Amino acid sequence: MPDAAAGKPVPADSLSAAGAEAHTLTERILAARDAYYDRSEPVIADVDYDSLVQRLEELERLFPELQSQDSPTQTVGGRAETTLFDPVQHAERMLSLDNVFSIEEFLGWSEKVERDSGRPVHYLCELKIDGLAINLRYENGVLVTAATRGDGVVGEDVSENIDFVSGIPRRLAGSNHPPLMEVRGEVFFPAASFAELNAAQVESGERPFANARNAASGSLRQKASSKTPAQLLLMKARLGRLRMLVHGIGAWERPAALSQSEVYGVLANWGLPTSEYFRVVPSAPEAAEFIEYYGEHRSSVSHEIDGIVIKIDELELHAELGATNRAPRWAIAYKYPPEQVNTKLVDIVVSVGRTGRATPFAVMEKVRVAGSEVRQATLHNQDVVRAKGVLIGDTIVLRKAGDVIPEVLGPVVELRDGTEREFVMPTNCPECGTLLAPAKDGDIDLRCPNARSCPAQVRGRVEHIGSRGALDIEVLGEVAAAALTQPTVPDTPPLPTEAGLFTLTLADVLPIQVTVRDAETGLAKEDQDGTEKLRMPFSRNPTASEKKTGATGLQPSASAIKLLAEIDRAKTKPLWRILVSLNIRHVGPVAARALANHFGSLDAIRNSAAADLALVDGVGGIIADAVVDWFQVDWHRDIVEAWTKAGVQFSTPGHPGPGAAEAAGGVLSGLTVVATGSLEGFTREGAQEAIIAAGGKSASSVSKNTDFVAAGPGAGSKLAKAETLGIRILDADEFRILLREGPGGLSVAVTDA
Repeated sequence: MPDAAAGKPVPADSLSAAGAEAHTLTERILAARDAYYDRSEPVIADVDYDSLVQRLEELERLFPELQSQDSPTQTVGGRAETTLFDPVQHAERMLSLDNVFSIEEFLGWSEKVERDSGRPVHYLCELKIDGLAINLRYENGVLVTAATRGDGVVGEDVSENIDFVSGIPRRLAGSNHPPLMEVRGEVFFPAASFAELNAAQVESGERPFANARNAASGSLRQKASSKTPAQLLLMKARLGRLRMLVHGIGAWERPAALSQSEVYGVLANWGLPTSEYFRVVPSAPEAAEFIEYYGEHRSSVSHEIDGIVIKIDELELHAELGATNRAPRWAIAYKYPPEQVNTKLVDIVVSVGRTGRATPFAVMEKVRVAGSEVRQATLHNQDVVRAKGVLIGDTIVLRKAGDVIPEVLGPVVELRDGTEREFVMPTNCPECGTLLAPAKDGDIDLRCPNARSCPAQVRGRVEHIGSRGALDIEVLGEVAAAALTQPTVPDTPPLPTEAGLFTLTLADVLPIQVTVRDAETGLAKEDQDGTEKLRMPFSRNPTASEKKTGATGLQPSASAIKLLAEIDRAKTKPLWRILVSLNIRHVGPVAARALANHFGSLDAIRNSAAADLALVDGVGGIIADAVVDWFQVDWHRDIVEAWTKAGVQFSTPGHPGPGAAEAAGGVLSGLTVVATGSLEGFTREGAQEAIIAAGGKSASSVSKNTDFVAAGPGAGSKLAKAETLGIRILDADEFRILLREGPGGLSVAVTDA
């Protein structure tokens, strides 16, 4: 598939081609969404993310059968599941916003809104804060919970941390507070506070945050219970730098106002922080003037912005205009184009990632663009470098979309002085020396084929194993993965490949020293004296009391002990997480869940033909071929064998295996059941496994082929679709009866009632 961010995509000329492209787009969009909330470093620029979504929307318009209610085009960004915080169901669904990228698009949206409204409207224009969406729930004026948006229905309970964010009242001022009220807003770092935070990061030898938005998310989504006393003090200090501004309401039965702007006045009188940067105007052209003004004066604002939000001010029209699955029809976000600056291109270095792709990176003189300092930018591949026409030593034009990932546009040719030199793509891997080559004929990207033992690829795979979307192993992040696979000391790494991950011991990790390197370019960072920065991530010197007992040499740090405990705990995590951690191409969480639910064990998957794998809902031919191909590689089989010997559980306990339940005449044989929301007594995975164990098919989306929907709090759009299609909806108690006795038991239960 052509990169949607690199140029105009080639039209898909068949359903199968469109389906393959849509699947790849979905995986990339979901990965970017997870990174948006879970990492201090973004993985994709806003403009590139928007391009991916727009392309997926285009494919779904051309081939409507590709669109499911789980599609990223139909859902709110972010995921509800979490291993860090308790889930919180919002009283009213939190939506996202649709985007426009030009004044013409905005005016087209306003014309439709005015036509649908049938009367003149007022537009409330406000700055689009680049922060983390938060929902505050007040009951009779008292703050009960603070939660992230999550998937729009269920978010994460961050109430404990929100207490340290100044300006958020725990009890509202004034009187006449509603019994229940949800207030929506953004938590963010003011520009000055973000600069101070990064200065403190650098001073303490830590990596500065890439942007204020990810720093805000990372700061608020920390667990106090996992911190040492010193770390807890730093955490509280960081949270104290955060601020919040209110930009809307959720559940509120009878708001004490007729318009959005009046609501802001009420909320401000109750002590809630509202923005000073908003204006109500009577026409769309005046709203366009507001957009253009702040496009030219973004630097005058005390916090980062990436656009303008325009809302219909009249509240009664909000209900009349309604919403889609993911966004209100009475509001739109205008996204500003990237800012541009000039800087010097110092060098171009090549970095190798976990898939072996060799990527050139521009290393530049530090420059401030779109509110943050930038030193590097990806150049994608050697053809892109050539097409942009840049030489090492050039003054270049740089832009940064949405304050995320910078892009080199090209050189300022008239400033060349003859000292510039051409970039030459290396012929060998800069990490292991293996000859670079395309993965297949026609590929532009060069890759290192030494997938088994190239240190950069092993490091990337180990970091992926520890990630939230795979085994979710605390401590196993960027630095730990580098320490285990590419240490400065000892000469032989503890993990030449990931096969040995589950047999690591304290003796393996204690002597490690690692050079701190930039995650993208691989360049070593330097201390103030110019020497390479070194860390000892898993060891410490003995304390005075330990010395008294005769302890000498290095002692295990808390991180080392926790890492090994977390690795041991990961051995029995759900099968789908184990599948994701194997780094099989195209097998992300969605495909892994489908395979695990259907087959129940790795052996069953391994022994199935590609045609059988492809029949599984959510898999298809491309993924099926990738799974079969993966098992053809000897060192891949070595990983499975080593992990099995170490005690990794490659099966779902109690799963009858593919087809076994139907053959045994399970009570749900031939039936398709969707479990959604928070069903009492079941985890999401447990409900799916219970359906399969009873002989049924556990589906991820509701369709006319669905027989039952088991729905708990937070069921959202799946529940609504089931009601529309007239499908029988079960609560948790009825779901248990169905699992135990089948549909006949439900009839008895209804009769008895």
